[in-house]
Amino acid sequence: MSDDGLFQLGMDLEARDYEGLRMPAFDEPRSTTHTEDNITVAPASNGQDERLDHFIEKEGVRYAGSHLIIDLYDAERLDDLPYIEETLKTCIEEAGATLLHIHLHPFEPTGVSGVAVLAESHISVHTWPEAGYAAFDVFMCGDAEPEKCVAVLERAFTPGRSQVSELLRGKEVA
Repeated sequence: MSDDGLFQLGMDLEARDYEGLRMPAFDEPRSTTHTEDNITVAPASNGQDERLDHFIEKEGVRYAGSHLIIDLYDAERLDDLPYIEETLKTCIEEAGATLLHIHLHPFEPTGVSGVAVLAESHISVHTWPEAGYAAFDVFMCGDAEPEKCVAVLERAFTPGRSQVSELLRGKEVA
């Protein structure tokens, strides 16, 4: 793949040596649409790191995070890339998640695919405007509330019908 192709995917080509480890260079943007905010991990009062993507325990079940599969039917504005980007940002804000970067790609003649990478995981989108259909995956760990994204998406795209499925990821991790 060419250097330009990797840039369009939001990938850095350079790597730096940090304490003997070869690590990607994060001083510059890793997305073609946004720069990444610096995310810090603060020590908790118990001396452990407080991660934004920590495991969750609810009603006696411990899991990595909630993964919502959201299908919108007879939806509108599914080819409006700036509108989709703003809607993803609203989802992230209302869910209490942390945006790292967004990359959206328009297709010809219609459609948008992309991902918002979060400290807590991701939101992906694939649209078929000619069919009025959009598929969203909302996966969030930690204290984020991915279920709040459902109302945001329904308000934004006014589907005639929506369907939501939930997977609790990582339930088998010891």
